[in-house]
Parts: sequence; structure tokens; C-alpha cells
Amino acid sequence: VQLVESGGGLVQPGGSLRLSCAASGFTFSNYIMSWYRQVPGKERELVAAITTAGGVTNYADSVKGRFTISRDNAKNTVYLQMNSLKPEDTAVYYCHVRGTVVGIKLDYWGQGTQVTVSS
Repeated sequence: VQLVESGGGLVQPGGSLRLSCAASGFTFSNYIMSWYRQVPGKERELVAAITTAGGVTNYADSVKGRFTISRDNAKNTVYLQMNSLKPEDTAVYYCHVRGTVVGIKLDYWGQGTQVTVSS
């Protein structure tokens, strides 16, 4: 199983970034996918999650209305569109898969991508 994030970087407050997570090694369309973020000294927190077909999404209160999670099962990729970014969104963002489908249990993290929001 491999999860590879990309799309992080430095952006000014109010700007936008789109993160991507390319998945391989498992049947992507069978699993709920999530984005987490972590700031040094703090616990990793859930940012957004999306069900297998993309019909249901869930967001942390702090990002509702600004971030959008989506997935393309044909490309084995999950995205996080981040708009109206704030300095407090600065963190390392991680892609995550966890679940058990037909007896196959997964709990994997990507390597993370740094997002820095600063003027």
C-alpha cells in the first residue's frame, strides 16, 4: 500500500491550494479516504473524509465552507481543495486510509505534504 501526497507549498492568506493523494496497492474504490493535518507539538487532527463513491463527506468545523474533499476512483486519487486559507491552516497534511473490506484490513498514512500560509 502506498499513499503519495503532493500539492503543498507556501501560499498567502486568502489563497488556495489543491492537495492530491495518489493511492496504490489496494482497491481504492472500496475504502473511505481521509485527510488529516498536524502541527508540531499537537495531535494529528481529522480535516475531511469521503465515502467510497464520494456521496458523503465530513469536515472539521474549522474548515467547513472553505475546504472540499473529492475523489476520482478511476485515477485512484483523493483531493483536498483548500480555499480562503488562513495562517492557522499551516500544518503537514496527511492522506489516510483505514478500514476492513472483505477481510482486508488497512491503516496506512502517506508521508505528508507541508502547507504554509503566510504573508
